[in-house]
Amino acid sequence: MKEFKPKFFSVLKDYSASQLVKDIVAGIIVAIIALPLSIALAIASGVGPEAGIYTAIVAGFIVSFLGGSRVQIAGPTAAFATIVAGIVLKDGMQGLVVATIMAGIILIIMGIFKFGSLLKYIPDPITTGFTAGIAVTLLIGQIKDFTGISYQHGEKPIETAEKIKALIENAVTVNWQAIGIGALALVILILSQMFLKKIPGSFIAVIVTAAVVEIFHLDVNTIGRQFENIQAGLPHLSVNASMFSFEIISSQITNAVTIAFLAGVESLLSAVVADSMIGSKHRPNAELVAQGVGNIASACLGGIPATGAIARTAANIKNGGRTPIAGMVHSVTILLVVVFLMPFAKLIPMPCIAAILFQVAYNMSGWRRFVKQVKSAPKSDIIVLLLTFALTVIFDLVVAIEVGVLLSAVLFMKRMSDVTQIAGWKDVDPENDPDSIDLRVLPEHTIVYEINGPMFFATAGKILQISPKEDTKALILRMRSVSTIDATAMRNLEILFDECSNRGVKLIMSHVNEQPMKVIRKAGFYDNVGSENFCAHIDDALSRAQEIVSGKTAV
Repeated sequence: MKEFKPKFFSVLKDYSASQLVKDIVAGIIVAIIALPLSIALAIASGVGPEAGIYTAIVAGFIVSFLGGSRVQIAGPTAAFATIVAGIVLKDGMQGLVVATIMAGIILIIMGIFKFGSLLKYIPDPITTGFTAGIAVTLLIGQIKDFTGISYQHGEKPIETAEKIKALIENAVTVNWQAIGIGALALVILILSQMFLKKIPGSFIAVIVTAAVVEIFHLDVNTIGRQFENIQAGLPHLSVNASMFSFEIISSQITNAVTIAFLAGVESLLSAVVADSMIGSKHRPNAELVAQGVGNIASACLGGIPATGAIARTAANIKNGGRTPIAGMVHSVTILLVVVFLMPFAKLIPMPCIAAILFQVAYNMSGWRRFVKQVKSAPKSDIIVLLLTFALTVIFDLVVAIEVGVLLSAVLFMKRMSDVTQIAGWKDVDPENDPDSIDLRVLPEHTIVYEINGPMFFATAGKILQISPKEDTKALILRMRSVSTIDATAMRNLEILFDECSNRGVKLIMSHVNEQPMKVIRKAGFYDNVGSENFCAHIDDALSRAQEIVSGKTAV
């Protein structure tokens, strides 16, 4: 079945030598980016640095080979850090291995039963809220290593509140040399984005700070000091039959579901973002199966949970990667580094690792998107956003998503009841509907889509199915039957507008009702599209399209 066919096999028939060169270059660059990130994320997850590298090697290769996306790069991500750290502290590595393997099985089952399309039922305020919440918890978790604080009483805090309390109680142990190294790393990370865009800032920061610590013999904690038994070489088998007792399996069900949910959501979100960047379409169910196999293999070979990494996927695309071979090259490159250069990883200062994770937390927080939703989204969506964010920080991701989805459903039902009206029914067809598009002549190079019904998170995905043709110059969205729109649909409209702009297509909105217009104006979408492209009636919209096609007006 095509929907389960890995993209790797689909691209081979048209593969060229020039694309192979581009994929190899992109894979090597992404590997340079992924190496320090994988180490940092493993440490943030409470495991040894080699676990993050093994994850990038094993899961990265398998997901690229079996996945449904052309350019997806998989590996450890910040979204898992706090979850994995909690599992390791409570149940040890054995509990994490079992939970990750179970999560992989769940992902495979989800893919087989075609659950890939269920992403559309998760409202955007929920994903925005828990992503920002995870970013905050990740940042707080790295303050200890950045400042060189030592927990004098052997504390092992799990919850965010416990970490803040421990930091305050042990503030007297601050190491100013550690802060200096962390600050140096941050400066390098910031400046590299401005002046050295071709060279990963994290790679430069690791080399420079390690050199400074060694040359000046600074009293700063390093990976080698903190992880004395760091392992080098090939991944090793870390699973055995004794782990899978009924008691252990039953105790890890909740953790497995959480890992599977997060891996599925993040990988599919990353694939959607990648599609918009290269004009492709991923196969969601094949991607879920690949993520499942990748996580099982990662856990069996000393790794941690993995999923599609949006930042690394974007870096792959920007550097010319267009097929799964780039992701496979990325994994092989990291494998070669582990075999020949792993001893040098022991020299990396922990404050530098913390600084890299500060940048990761900042980038994943999506604070601009968060603030925009608070300012422009309907009140019900704002409530869901803020509550999901707060619960993620205060409690955990599971509680946040459960409450967020339940509250979204309740508020959606209220919204629908507010806009529902009862009127006498009459049969409407093109012959007795004076506004029927069938009674009108479309200008050349113009397409019209009519949206019927409320645009909310469960139906918003259909907006992304709208795709201009190669010769399209004007795309009309007719919204006379749209009574309400939420933040998820609004975001997808913005994605559609960006796609149209990139293709030189003018987007025209016809008959936008009161509630949708209010949301559109608050989001700044009205100004971006242009007031001249909002038409009260379909006839006005067609006239506007004719002007654009004929070139009689500025476009």
